[in-house]
Amino acid sequence: MELRLLVTFEKVATVLSFTQAAAELKYAQSSVTSQVRALESALGTELFDRLGSRIRLTEAGERLLPYARQIIELTEEARAAVVGAEEPAGSLVVGTMESLTSYRLPPLLEFFHHRYPKVRLALRTTIGDETRQALRQGTYDLGFLMEEATGHPGLESVVLCEEPLVLVAAPQHALVGREFGTADLVRQSLLATEPGCAYRDLFELELKSHDGSVDFMEFGTIEATKRAAAAGLGISLLPEVTVAAELAEGSLVRLPWEPPFTLRTQLAWRSGKRLPAHVRLFLEQAQKLVSEEDGQA
Repeated sequence: MELRLLVTFEKVATVLSFTQAAAELKYAQSSVTSQVRALESALGTELFDRLGSRIRLTEAGERLLPYARQIIELTEEARAAVVGAEEPAGSLVVGTMESLTSYRLPPLLEFFHHRYPKVRLALRTTIGDETRQALRQGTYDLGFLMEEATGHPGLESVVLCEEPLVLVAAPQHALVGREFGTADLVRQSLLATEPGCAYRDLFELELKSHDGSVDFMEFGTIEATKRAAAAGLGISLLPEVTVAAELAEGSLVRLPWEPPFTLRTQLAWRSGKRLPAHVRLFLEQAQKLVSEEDGQA
């Protein structure tokens, strides 16, 4: 089995599309098809079921995939060891989310850009299920998760920190300076990011436990949600790190309500994946950065 054939097979198996695999590998589609057929011929078995315009892995393909990934990862590790590890190099695809990309990651990204210029870093904005699925498929090397659970089937992860959440409103909001309970929040105008965001979904479940119907005014980004809250359109539960500046300047105020759930920011990768040196470096620097931030808080 030639390495290039395994690389092509792994890419097709990950994206389940000959067309997309060809685009990402910068091959003609006919080359991808011929390489997969050459590998199937060498192994004496079909690796994909062709279902019209769709494909899926056969049982043989499912069995081969983890071995192909291990061979590719070991090859990259061997190459790095031979050429020297003084200057890490390679591609690194990281799944992240707006709250981290905008408010926690800039120092880490700046450090990596200047310290390791040969590491080709690509950020992909996804949340929850999308990030976990991309990690399991091998589309992402690492993925940031902000979730209540810390165990994820098919993944390994490290907890970077607990992520405090804060309920915020404009200074003139009717709840400011008042005592209230969770049931009172249901009757307020509620602002939120899109469904699928862990803290929004958990907040919604908590409110629904007090009232069967809860309506959110949805915004596409945290920035838009913050602006709407500051303009007096309603209240919103957001990670504290995303509203620290607004709380400090007084355009938003913290309401005295503590969520009955705890989110943890985590960095995850596929179980059994051998992390190349530059990926381990990113993981270590992320842990160091968050630890230093917590120490300063």
